[in-house]
Parts: sequence; C-alpha cells; structure tokens
Amino acid sequence: MINLLKQTLATAGYRVFTRPYELNIVGIRAATNTPDAFDDTIYVFYNNGTHWLLHNFPATTDPGVHYLKQPVSGAGTAILKPGQYLNAYATGLHRGLYNALVQRTPVTVIRDFNRDGKLDFQSGKEQTGMFGINIHRAEQSGTTKYVAAYSAGCQVLANATDFAAFMALCSQHKKLYGNKFTYTLLERAALPAVAAASVPAFMGEAA
Repeated sequence: MINLLKQTLATAGYRVFTRPYELNIVGIRAATNTPDAFDDTIYVFYNNGTHWLLHNFPATTDPGVHYLKQPVSGAGTAILKPGQYLNAYATGLHRGLYNALVQRTPVTVIRDFNRDGKLDFQSGKEQTGMFGINIHRAEQSGTTKYVAAYSAGCQVLANATDFAAFMALCSQHKKLYGNKFTYTLLERAALPAVAAASVPAFMGEAA
C-alpha cells in the first residue's frame, strides 16, 4: 500500500516526503460517498530511517448531514477539494478545546448549497480561503459511529485512540521539521484501477 500511495502521489505531481519521520498524510475519499459514514481513510506513512511505515485511520473527509442541511456559511457547506495542500496545517487548538491539526494557509472547498442532506461534489461552486478545515477527532473516547455534527467540512478521525496515535506522530514530525504539515486528499478513483479494487476500506498497520 505504501508503494501504491507513493506511485499515485508521484503520478499526480505531488510531493512525497522522504526524510526520517517526516509525515505523508493522505486522505482517501471512498467511492461510496455515504453521508454521515466514516467510510474514508486517512493514511500516514513515513521513513523511520531504515524502512517505511504505514498507519491507517478510519475517518471522514466529508461534512455530516447536520451541516449539509444547516450550512455554517451562507455560501453552502464546505467539502474539501482533492489536492495537495503544502504546509497548510499546524498543530493548534480545534475550536479552542484540544490539540489537533488546524488550517494555517488557504485551501479550496466545493460549496454544497442545496441543503438536501446529500453530498454534492459537482455544484460548480468553489472557494479558496481560510475556512477552519481542520483535522481532528470525533467523540472524546471510543469509536464514533455517525459523523453527524462532527464535521462541517473538517477531516475527522472516527476513533479517539487512533487520533491520539496520529497526534503523537505529528509531535515527532514537529520536533524535527517545525510546525507545518502537508495534507493530500485523493479520490479512491485516483488509485490505479486494479490495485484500488483490491484495497479494503481499512487496512491494518503495515511496515
């Protein structure tokens, strides 16, 4: 899976970070696009100096039904557009409550403005700016079943223990390379067709 991710990033012209413990954080948006489901995956892979390691975390890269029906912005609910956002994130407080990765430079979102509770990736309306599209967890403990109001466009990990492990990796990265992180969002369809078909929704940690 690491080679598949590296190949996909390289084909898209995106950077792959190779220095020891420098994180590659990659969200894969599922083809199902089911509202309120944690059906996406955030992968984190890095070189530890001798070999590559991969972690995967069940997540959502989409807003929940709550905000699809009740947008925070009059322009519509934000859906992060696939792409690589170089140094766009830093550790900081999510809503002033707990440490997470918070947006520090502009990102591009697709605006879903019809309030029908369904994800609309083809609205034709995009905006680039500071929208608070953070990377954080859902409930404080355990695994959250439904996205609900936990995402208004943020990238959200379903499991609190996974999130703690994710932030520990970010802490190591920060010590070595400063408080800046790149996040890449890909569609499942961007993966090579044969390989994508054989990849389960959630894979175990691999070396």
